[in-house]
Amino acid sequence: MHYLVILGAAVNLYGIAHYIRGIFHGKTKPNLVTWVLWAIAPLVASAAALSTGVRWAVLPTFMVGFCPLLVVIGISIKKHSIWQPTKFSYLCGALSLIALLLWAITKNPEIAVTFAILSDGLAAVPTLKKAWQYPDTELGVAYTATLFNILTSFSATRLYTFSEIGFPVYNALLHVALSFAVYKRSFLVRANTPSIDS
Repeated sequence: MHYLVILGAAVNLYGIAHYIRGIFHGKTKPNLVTWVLWAIAPLVASAAALSTGVRWAVLPTFMVGFCPLLVVIGISIKKHSIWQPTKFSYLCGALSLIALLLWAITKNPEIAVTFAILSDGLAAVPTLKKAWQYPDTELGVAYTATLFNILTSFSATRLYTFSEIGFPVYNALLHVALSFAVYKRSFLVRANTPSIDS
């Protein structure tokens, strides 16, 4: 089962590589607030899971933080490629940081995962909104690849405790929503296109 987790990590890297290439080609325009916080919250959840004895099952969650870190590095190189943050983005980012600070105060693994989910979710709102309104500024393969990576974590799950599966369950649901937001136009076009037989 560990091989499946490693495969998931490789697929995640493949998807994010396409996203970063899109940044350099001007096709994707990431929201800086989202991606910076996406790099932090999953790594917090990974640290919390490791502190409770979780091993291979934490790799997908770690990758969910590591890949955004690569995007942030890409943004720092190609600075003009970012989507201009709005006041709403900064508000979500501020609330997300508060959630991370609350985790730092508690030091409790289950509470840490709760605040990591809250922080990550608040950070995701601006990008989810942007993906829904302007899907051409995002790249769906990055989100579907991340979803595959997250789903592999369940193959390595041993205890099914909240500290082990809480963040992966949340993150899987988030990436289903992000993927649908980006691909919805294609889905709708296909659904409304008459078949040859009709």
